[in-house]
Amino acid sequence: MNDTRQRMADSIRFLAADMVQAANSGHPGAPMGLADIAVVLGEHLNHNPKNPDWLNRDRLVFSGGHATGLIYSLYYLWGYGLEIEDLKNFRQLDSLTPGHPEYGHTKGIEITTGPLGQGVANAIGFSMASKFVGAQVNSDTAELIDHTVYCLCGDGDLEEGLSYEACSIAGHNKLDNLILIYDSNKITIEGSTELSISENIPMRFESQGWDVIEIDGHDFDEINDAITQAKLNTKPTIIIANTVIAKGASALEGSHHAHGAPLGEDVIAKAKADAGFDPEKKFFVPEDIMARFRCAIEHGDLLEREWIHRQKTLPLMEQNEALTALQNPDFSRINYPIFDKAEATRGTNGKIMNAIARGIPSFLGGSADLSPSNKTNLNDMGVYPKGRNIYFGIREHAMASIVNAMALYGPLMPFSATFFVFSDYLKPAARIAALTGIQQFFIWTHDSIGVGEDGPTHQPIEHLSQFRALPNFYVWRPADGAENVEAWKTALEMKKSPSAFVCSRQNLSVLPKSVRGDASRGGYLLAQDENATITLMASGSEVELALKVKETLNTEGIKANVVSVPCYDLFIEQDKGYMDTIILEGTKTVAIEAARGLEWYRLADTVIAMDTFGASAPAPLLFEKFGFTAESIVAKIK
Repeated sequence: MNDTRQRMADSIRFLAADMVQAANSGHPGAPMGLADIAVVLGEHLNHNPKNPDWLNRDRLVFSGGHATGLIYSLYYLWGYGLEIEDLKNFRQLDSLTPGHPEYGHTKGIEITTGPLGQGVANAIGFSMASKFVGAQVNSDTAELIDHTVYCLCGDGDLEEGLSYEACSIAGHNKLDNLILIYDSNKITIEGSTELSISENIPMRFESQGWDVIEIDGHDFDEINDAITQAKLNTKPTIIIANTVIAKGASALEGSHHAHGAPLGEDVIAKAKADAGFDPEKKFFVPEDIMARFRCAIEHGDLLEREWIHRQKTLPLMEQNEALTALQNPDFSRINYPIFDKAEATRGTNGKIMNAIARGIPSFLGGSADLSPSNKTNLNDMGVYPKGRNIYFGIREHAMASIVNAMALYGPLMPFSATFFVFSDYLKPAARIAALTGIQQFFIWTHDSIGVGEDGPTHQPIEHLSQFRALPNFYVWRPADGAENVEAWKTALEMKKSPSAFVCSRQNLSVLPKSVRGDASRGGYLLAQDENATITLMASGSEVELALKVKETLNTEGIKANVVSVPCYDLFIEQDKGYMDTIILEGTKTVAIEAARGLEWYRLADTVIAMDTFGASAPAPLLFEKFGFTAESIVAKIK
């Protein structure tokens, strides 16, 4: 059996090496070092190449996303639809085989990875999602959700702080269906890992509540025994696989030079000859070996059909109804609150979220130890995994990366929450959400210098501009509760985009109802004077200020319109016809925002914004100090 496994592993090695060589770009070392593990893992993996979206499939996450030579080789060999021509077009324009794996682009890819550490947290997110769904639909006598989550990672993943945060959460939650396979080849781009890391990895994971197994990553029997044991463990398991980078390429085995550059035609030819392959043949897989790999198609199809049959059995009928409710949210069941008095938008947002949770059983999430301040606790809805409140602790980056995976798991609509200024800690995960088209809901409160006495360390200045610059990412900054409701109604329908709700700490007045326009288009004309010469634009807490500026201008004979822009990103997507009805021709346009505000120059003649950091003082004094009063703004306009 191991002779066949060896030929299967060598087939993977040489496909990966040929791909990188043909592209003259890529990472051959990790795929060649992981090939033996991949072969045995394939014997354990429950998946269906015919239906990559089967809910109860095992999840396989490649945290080392640079090892795409391995990833695409496996999905070609397993029968996910990639062809040899796709492998030959590795890293080329518009190919199905880009430089790093992209969810939704190549069948079988569970989530977009590449930035190191993300995949580790994503795998933990898939595991956490499975535990929540399982808690809703499994019973003591039968289980609908009983799959395993595997993650392949390397030294770089475990050096990233994100992996520390995420693995701590996994150990705390005893995620026993999670298996992390650590490709310990002791090589980084710069050389040996001894240059930068000397910690005791087994003790690190043991202290975080994991089981630890250490093996020779090129011994098929040790690999098989380790995976078999890991599936029986009652904690998350890390398998530390001691491997050799570029295994099989004798001239470069164990060298950091094999990490991120083609091996060279001569090295590849010798490696093939040493393994008994024809050195002249490129992108070649022996016929009998291909047949072994392609068994995954029939095996996976049988597994899914058995699972579907299980759903129809009598003990699971009730659970199946619960699963259907998770998978098919009915937004008409949401009874949105009505707001008729001044309130901070963090407060209105929390009430809206509770209304959503009561109507949508798949809505869940948590805060980075700030739910009382973020107002994100889902009242009377219990604690994860049975309940819908997740306690992430002070781990913003892990939280957002985990929630990304929970959103892609299938039937869930999750959120994460923190102070807006701490969105800095999770920016990489927000970027992946936008790039991938993940419907995560980011709740970011304490949105401006209105934070007050906590001072400039806690007052976001550049953050609105940063996230508005992110493609396919929608930042909502509502001016009152009614705008907040419209923001959520719109965001819930945006299935391929993340949304952020940026909310105030301080109370905001209710906007005039008689002139309210369509917030779902990102911006609308809130107040209008006939023959106006000024258009005032603002979002969030500054909309109330803009209305006061208009009143002051009116007393001096200057006519002005006010435009509320709760979602700048959505507003600039509107057609010219709509924009011309909002920003009227012939008016001078002034944007007001207690933040950096650079993006407003796209729309405004003048931008009144922050050009420094904030300060520590009560909020009213800060708005006065930095010029956010009606008198100061009128003077600037005049």
